[in-house]
Amino acid sequence: MIQLLSLLLALYVAWRLVARLGLPKYGVYLLSFLLVAVSQYHRVLALFWGSRASPEVPGVILMLLGGLLGVIIISACLLFVLDSVGGIAWLIHQRSGRYFLQARGPRLAIGIIALTLSPIAVGQAVKVPDIQTIEVHIPGLASEFDGFRLVQLTDLHASRLLQADWMDAVVNKTNALSPDMIVITGDLADGTVSDRLADIAPLAHLHAKYGVYAVVGNHEYYTNYQSWLQHFSQIGIQLLLNEHRLISKGHGTLALAGITDTVSSKHSQATPDIKAALKGVPSGIPIIALSHRPSEAATNAAAGVNLQLSGHTHGGQILGLHKVVEKANGGFIAGMYQVEGMLLYVSTGTGLWAGFPLRLGVPAEITEIILRPAH
Repeated sequence: MIQLLSLLLALYVAWRLVARLGLPKYGVYLLSFLLVAVSQYHRVLALFWGSRASPEVPGVILMLLGGLLGVIIISACLLFVLDSVGGIAWLIHQRSGRYFLQARGPRLAIGIIALTLSPIAVGQAVKVPDIQTIEVHIPGLASEFDGFRLVQLTDLHASRLLQADWMDAVVNKTNALSPDMIVITGDLADGTVSDRLADIAPLAHLHAKYGVYAVVGNHEYYTNYQSWLQHFSQIGIQLLLNEHRLISKGHGTLALAGITDTVSSKHSQATPDIKAALKGVPSGIPIIALSHRPSEAATNAAAGVNLQLSGHTHGGQILGLHKVVEKANGGFIAGMYQVEGMLLYVSTGTGLWAGFPLRLGVPAEITEIILRPAH
């Protein structure tokens, strides 16, 4: 799907921008060919170097290719705005409309803007995220948990793009918060365990008094699912696969539950089952659920969950395009939502997939969540 969409955007940029810059024919053909080639780089990398989920080429190449793809995407978005304005203007005053639809100057400006913004977007994609702190008020939370500090990491996507040094910096920032608990809501790594062994190693140093817990995301299923489950357990990450743990502090207790990802059905693995995850939870105990996708919110709310923590969307990564991602995720994209009496927090992601290394106006985050009793 991404190859088809990228191809269409590249052809649009070639037609509406490149062909109208006044270049000689060979220049138009050469630049248009380059745009089409860049739009298909995921397919080429999958054929010769790894897979689409985990391209095994140096990070600098991934950043370069991602930056060029960013030029296509940003140019296409700005061209669409320009052409829309031109179309409306043409209906009112044809001469003005023709200027917007045909003039070289605005298109040259769009190219310059895209070439400027795309490297910024790549830089934002690979930087170590800042801390985002929020307070969450949970009904029935015991006073012992007032001020309980929980850190959410999500969509770490360890890869040739986000390697061990990046992961180590994330771990150090997380541990510096001295959290009571750490949770990871899926997509920890891309590729095989052997390929990512060094990149994922820093996660073994995550430390929290009440433990480090995780659920799987869709990317865990793409390569050696069972091997990843075993490895996560070996480095001290407790996986919650349609199950829960009771967390006790003093005389207070809360339940932490986790479900699998919906893509599991395509890989003959256990599908998300919040009822199984909550089986045996004492009545009246506040429940926090970890679910990679926010789209499970209504089901989890109906099961009695008080707070759901999710990722998967990466916040849409590019401001404006986030609206498309939002529609594909049940109307959820980033931040706090109320869903049938349940609170849902969707992180913009700590990392991102190496095949789309762009963030523009949508920063990544390490989320510090401070629990408070609801009055």
